[in-house]
Amino acid sequence: MEITDYVRILRKRGWIMVVVALIAAASAFAVSKMQTPVYSASVQLSVNPARLDWGLSNTIKDLLRNYATNISTHSMAQKIIDRPSGDVGPLDMSSEQLLGKLFVNPDSSTFTLQIEARDKDPQVAMHIAQTAGEVFVEDRDAWNQRQDKRDRVEVTIVDNVYNLGYEQYSPKTKINTLAAGLFGALVGVLVIFFLEWLETGIIRNPDDIERAIGVTVLGAIPTIPGDHTSATKEQRRQLIPWLRSTP
Repeated sequence: MEITDYVRILRKRGWIMVVVALIAAASAFAVSKMQTPVYSASVQLSVNPARLDWGLSNTIKDLLRNYATNISTHSMAQKIIDRPSGDVGPLDMSSEQLLGKLFVNPDSSTFTLQIEARDKDPQVAMHIAQTAGEVFVEDRDAWNQRQDKRDRVEVTIVDNVYNLGYEQYSPKTKINTLAAGLFGALVGVLVIFFLEWLETGIIRNPDDIERAIGVTVLGAIPTIPGDHTSATKEQRRQLIPWLRSTP
């Protein structure tokens, strides 16, 4: 097919693509608005060796994964649940439920740990993330007190939830609407070409003949006035009473 053929098809059936895209986008927007928002809050911890030692630095890289596992334990979750804050009291949930809201991402390239919490209440998400960071720092400080100063690993909160704030994690209404619109447009294009494929063998005008046989049409037989085979319904309706009255 040539470019002119695609242009002709889009002019003829392009409205199908637009309608399907609009319906898909509107549906995604409506569904996103009906969902309950989930908010995300996070803190960032920095893990530093007590001295600039290559061996100790490499040890910390391995320890980061262990630290992430320690934060995601039921004992840590219970400490977070039992510790109230100014805005949020003791959390009314089990340790298993809390761990489903808690996510820890270690980054060995920057010696950091990111603790993220997600909840339908942004204040609860902030409380979980901030409290998890504080409890872990306290545990590491207690561990350091039993170690030689040269072997200590310091863990500090470099960015707390009050600095980072919170954001809506889901639903992403704009992204969902845009993605659904693009998908709807793609489906609309497929529908258009499917309809064109169904009508490939149907000839309605000289252009269809030229495309079918590859030869230019030089002329066409005109409609003969009074030809009953080409008469319109109105002409036939007027003709039938006349025929009946003719002896």
